[in-house]
Amino acid sequence: MVSVDVSTAAARLQGSDEPPPLLVDVRERDEFATVRVQGAVLMPLSSFADTYERLPRDRPLLMMCAAGKRSLAAADHLSRQGFSDVTNVSGGITAWRAAGLPVRSGLPDPGEGDLPAG
Repeated sequence: MVSVDVSTAAARLQGSDEPPPLLVDVRERDEFATVRVQGAVLMPLSSFADTYERLPRDRPLLMMCAAGKRSLAAADHLSRQGFSDVTNVSGGITAWRAAGLPVRSGLPDPGEGDLPAG
């Protein structure tokens, strides 16, 4: 499984890749409400087996959790299901914050964390 550090993940999210990568946060809803990366899609690992098919297969996926273990499991699952461009973000949101990268906190805005249409 391919993994990248948080700096590489942030650069990919800010880059000009087409299609742009989608950041998928597999933590639970309460963890997401505490702190999250803006633009991340919330898809908790606890229900991942029932929801992963909604993810786009034609877009690179960056998988994130608190430290990298749950997102690695989710990334492995996606790879086994035929998703071809899946990358784990090593260190997760913990490393993201420690690197001083931007985060949002507090209750998410309506629709924040939802998978974009299309």
